Amino acid sequence: MLFGHNSNVKVGETIYHVQTEDRGTSHAVIDTMVYQSGRVLHRRANSYADLLPLDAAREQSLKDRVSAQHQAVLDELRSGALQFARHAAPAVASKLSAADKPKMNAVPNAAGADESLTLELLNAKNWLAGKRATLQVLVSRKDGAAVSGARVMAHIDGAAEPSQYSTATGTDGRAQLAFDMPRLAGSECALVIAANSGKAQARLHFQLRAKPKVPAGG
Repeated sequence: MLFGHNSNVKVGETIYHVQTEDRGTSHAVIDTMVYQSGRVLHRRANSYADLLPLDAAREQSLKDRVSAQHQAVLDELRSGALQFARHAAPAVASKLSAADKPKMNAVPNAAGADESLTLELLNAKNWLAGKRATLQVLVSRKDGAAVSGARVMAHIDGAAEPSQYSTATGTDGRAQLAFDMPRLAGSECALVIAANSGKAQARLHFQLRAKPKVPAGG
């Protein structure tokens, strides 16, 4: 059984999403990541190899460690103890329309990144059906090699209730995120998709443009 927590934390005017996951006994790592607007700001990973092999008592200890690590990051965020380095500038936004496939601009890697990722929205023309969003993405290296196990996140900037959706790519570098579109709180809204694998990161940012209303016939 895998344990995990997801929390949104508002500090001043900024909302952070904190996700803590047990990566499974094959990795034996408790992984916490802090996101802001789809960008990874902080990552904290701690091994629990000392608890292997798991039994009922050790599984409870693991559950307690996952909760404690998640709570520690939340507390550090709220107190201001957790500071972030300066990050790359946001990607250039593109308009989403039903007729044209938008240009996609990945954010350059932050300093110290080991290599760049290419992030592509495969179903850019039909990702939204009614109120249901389905994002089919591909994560690859610059040489075209698929990236397996990359973390993929998506959220809607301007949503009334901020939510973060995440998954991981398969061996073919593909992943799918499906969610109901949240209620929008403003006119300047955007779909943000981000991916990371180790230090390598990529990000797509698309402005959402409402369909013009058709005037009623006279």
